[in-house]
Amino acid sequence: MSVAQDTSTSSLTSNWGPFWLVIAALAAGLFFLDGLDALARAWQKPEYSHGPLIPILSLLLFLRQLREVPVEPGPKNDRWPGVALLIFALFCGALGKLAGISDVVAYATILWVGSILLISFGWNTGKHFWPPVLHLVYMLPLPDVFYYKLSTYLQFISSELGVWFLRLMDVPVFLEGNIIDLGVMKLHVAEACSGLRYLFPILSFSYIFAVLYKGPVWHKAVLLISAAPITVLMNSVRIAVGGVLAQEFGTEWLAGFSHFFEGWVIFLICVIILFGLARLMLFLHPQKMSLVEALDLETDGLMVQALRLRYVWPSPALITSALITSALALGWFALPDWDAIRIDRESFASFPRQIADWQQIGAPETLSPDVEKALQADDYRSVRFARPEDAQTVSVFSAWYADQSAGGIHSPEVCLPGGGWEIAWLERVNIAGDMGLAQPFNINKAIIQKGETRMMVYYWFEQKGRKVAWDFGAKMLLMYDGIATGRKDGAIVRLTTLIGPGEPDAAAAKRLDAMVRDLIPELPRFIPGS
Repeated sequence: MSVAQDTSTSSLTSNWGPFWLVIAALAAGLFFLDGLDALARAWQKPEYSHGPLIPILSLLLFLRQLREVPVEPGPKNDRWPGVALLIFALFCGALGKLAGISDVVAYATILWVGSILLISFGWNTGKHFWPPVLHLVYMLPLPDVFYYKLSTYLQFISSELGVWFLRLMDVPVFLEGNIIDLGVMKLHVAEACSGLRYLFPILSFSYIFAVLYKGPVWHKAVLLISAAPITVLMNSVRIAVGGVLAQEFGTEWLAGFSHFFEGWVIFLICVIILFGLARLMLFLHPQKMSLVEALDLETDGLMVQALRLRYVWPSPALITSALITSALALGWFALPDWDAIRIDRESFASFPRQIADWQQIGAPETLSPDVEKALQADDYRSVRFARPEDAQTVSVFSAWYADQSAGGIHSPEVCLPGGGWEIAWLERVNIAGDMGLAQPFNINKAIIQKGETRMMVYYWFEQKGRKVAWDFGAKMLLMYDGIATGRKDGAIVRLTTLIGPGEPDAAAAKRLDAMVRDLIPELPRFIPGS
C-alpha cells in the first residue's frame, strides 16, 4: 500500500507526532553525545574508517523494508515494549557515562534506535525492522580488550598462512611469532597487518549482501560466514607477495606495495570473491537464477517512504519517551564532574634502586617510541634487580594509566606472542596465603619460551588496590569503580626471570615469589589503592 493510496490518514498530515519524534531524537543526541563522540574518534582509525557509511546504509535498508509495511497511523496498544527498551537503553547509557567508558554509551545508542522504531510502529510491526538496526553494530569500535586479542589472533593466522604461501613458492622463510625471517631481512607482521581494516568493512558488506540476497537461507549463512576467512586469506596473500618483493627487490619496493594494497584495493578483491561465491552457489542450486535476479536492488520510492515520518502518531508512549529522554539529558549536567578527580601518587622516577636485599642492575630501560605508542601508559618503569645469592636477575615492569576508559592496559597474553615468545604454560592462582595477605591476590603465572630460552613470568592488574589476574575482570572492575567513585586509573605489574640451563622451574618461581613479597610494600606509593 502506498502513501498516496491511503486516504484514511490524510487528516493526520499536520499531527504532532513528528514534533515529538524530533524532540526525542535531539534529546537522545544530547544524552548519548559521549558515545557519538567516541564513534567520531574511532572512525578516524583505518580499521573503522567505514563507520560513517553504516548509518546511511542502515537507513536505506530500513526504507526498503518500509515499502512492505502499510501505513498504520493511529492508536496502538503494543507501543509500550518500545518504551521499556528505551528505558533500558538510557540505563545502559547512564552506566557508560558514570563509568566514563564512552564506548558503552555508543552501544546503548543502538538500543535507543531500536526502541524508537518499536514506539513509532508498535511491537507487531516494529520488530520486523531488526535487520537495519542490527547492521548499526558494524559502526561500533570493538572494546580494546577484544580488539587487541582479535588483532593478535589474526596476525598469527595471517603470518602462518603468509609463510605457508612463501614456502609454496620455494622462498626460504622462518616464522618467529609475528616476525617473518627471510634470512637477509626480517618482516614484522604488525597490528596494521592483522586484516582488521579489511575485515570490518567486508563483514558489513556481506551482511547487506545477505539481507538483499533472495536465495536460500543457507546461501545467506554461507555469505555471512565466508566474509572473515576470505579477508584473512587475502591479507595472507598480500603478506606473502610482500615477502617475495622484499626478498627480490628490497624493502623499498615493499613499502610501495603495502601502501597500494592497503584499504580499498583488498576490500574490492574480497567483494569480487564474495560475488563469485554467490554466483557459484546459484549455479549449483536446482532453481537456476542469475546473480542479478538473486539480489533485490530496487531503489524506487525510497523518498516516498522517508516522507511517511509525517504519519508518526503522537502516542502517549512517544510523548513519554521524548519527555524521559529530555529530562535525563538536561538533568545530566547537574551531576558532579567525575573527571575532576585527581590521584595523588609518586612518579616511577622515584622508584627505589634497592628493595630489601634486591639491588638494581644498570639503568632503567627506556622503551622504543613505537612500543611506548602502543603501550599508551602515563607512567612506566622497567628495571632489573638481583640478589647476591641468585645467579639470575628479576625484571620488574609496571605501567600506570590515569584513565583507562579510552584504552588502557594490554595483557601480556597479547604482547608476548607478538614478540616471538610462545606461552608454554599459564595458570591463574591466588597467592594471598603465600604472601600472608587477607585480601585476594590473583596473579598469572606463565612460562614462555623462544627457541631454547625459557623464562617465568608473573603478572597481574592493579585496579584500585585489587590484584586481578583476568583482563576482562579488570575491565568490569574499571566500570564499577568509574560508577562508584569516578576513578578510572589502573596499572599492570609484570615480573620476569630467566630459567637458567638445568634450573628447576620451582627455583625460578621461588625467586619471583621473593620479589613479589618484597615489592608489595613499595607499590602503593606508585599505584594508589583505595
